Amino acid sequence: MSTALEFAKQQTRRHFLRGCQLGLASMFLGSLDTARAAGTDALSPKRPHHVPRAKSVIYLHMAGGPSQLELFDPKPELQKHTGADCPQHLLEGKRFAFIKGVPQLLGTPYRFHRAGQSGAWVSELLPRFAEVVDDAAIIRSMTTQEFNHAPAQLLLHTGNQRLGSASIGAWATYGLGTENRNLPGFVVLVSGNKTPSAGKSLWGSGFLPSVHQGVQCRTQGDPVLYLSNPDGMSRSLRRRTLDALGDLNRLEQERSGARDTLARIEQYELAYRMQASVPEVMDISREPDSVHSLYGTEPGKLSFANNCLLARRLVENGVRFVQLYDWGWDHHGTARRTDIRYDLPDRTRATDRPIAALIADLKQRGLLDETLVVWGGEFGRTPMRENRQGDKTEYYGRDHHPFAFTMWLAGGGIKGGVSHGSTDDIGYYVDSDPVTPRDLQATLLHLLGLDPYEFHYLHKGLRQRLIGPTNEGRVVKELLA
Repeated sequence: MSTALEFAKQQTRRHFLRGCQLGLASMFLGSLDTARAAGTDALSPKRPHHVPRAKSVIYLHMAGGPSQLELFDPKPELQKHTGADCPQHLLEGKRFAFIKGVPQLLGTPYRFHRAGQSGAWVSELLPRFAEVVDDAAIIRSMTTQEFNHAPAQLLLHTGNQRLGSASIGAWATYGLGTENRNLPGFVVLVSGNKTPSAGKSLWGSGFLPSVHQGVQCRTQGDPVLYLSNPDGMSRSLRRRTLDALGDLNRLEQERSGARDTLARIEQYELAYRMQASVPEVMDISREPDSVHSLYGTEPGKLSFANNCLLARRLVENGVRFVQLYDWGWDHHGTARRTDIRYDLPDRTRATDRPIAALIADLKQRGLLDETLVVWGGEFGRTPMRENRQGDKTEYYGRDHHPFAFTMWLAGGGIKGGVSHGSTDDIGYYVDSDPVTPRDLQATLLHLLGLDPYEFHYLHKGLRQRLIGPTNEGRVVKELLA
């Protein structure tokens, strides 16, 4: 388009706006709504729907599906029938990820004992968790509809088995903002040398403004990739650069009305503020030796223990939602690396101590009452031995099991010492008080002070909600203090 024609177009628009003061006022008010939804102040603290029980969340996701039968759900009847063929009625019409033919029932090689004043059953693999079990509510009746990792993880964390929806951490910051504008409202920490099967979509913002997506931080090198200024770029020069970019982006927003442009400005500004604040918060070497001894942390290394300590430091500094993903819980028994006798003890040794330390540390600092801690995977494991290689394998493992698994919650409005729900004699089906991903999501939002049924975001003409389009998700009130 020629310069003269563009000039004429602008003149025409100015003439239109001068003659339509009422329309201009409406457009201005509309722009304020857009700014609130997608731009500056998107992360400022917001008023919840009701009085919250939790101010922040630390979600510990064990990617791959930890075996409830080895950790939280003892089944003496299953022990009696180890090696017997699985009853046919449990196989008819079922789909498994890898099991073929008629598998054999498999009891656990580990002992269970009653722990705490609540007398909750806990495996010998979790001696440290047994010390804090009275602070937790154990849900033994979780059930889902997905039996493959990626869709099960997406359903649990975004409310949709398909890509494109917003993660629960993004929903939390969209609804509540953050209490520290110098830090992201939603931080992600990954251990186990691999990201979850569903990838970074698990902490994406989906259709929400992109400023609400999770920021992945690291315990080695720069806490956030590309956060540091490049060589030759001083902080004052960075400030002038961002000011210029902000002016250009605001002009673009005025021209196009694109909502994401304002979110882009906020992301640039957040990155600038993070340059000063994130390195300090992420430096766990500042902690005393007693804390490192409690968690088993080693500054400078990539570990789940370091991430647990970082999670405490982040919520202590006003971060709304911290998500820890630990990969390596997919114990199929196809090799020593996935054998429940050899590798599962390694996974629990790496996680049991720091998880118990996190709960104890939050409690002694007075933070547990306002911090909700969640533990679990995307599904459980079958009561049958997978044995996909037939009689040739010497290893023991279990296939994916969506029908029954275990999660637990602690702090932030949760009634400690509770065991909720149960499974049948061999742990195949839930037989009382089932809890679905939608129920869990509704409960988490409720504890944060958000009404899961009213809390929504208008997208493509639909009132998008974390719990989906129906009201099937329920707040599990039996878990609430």
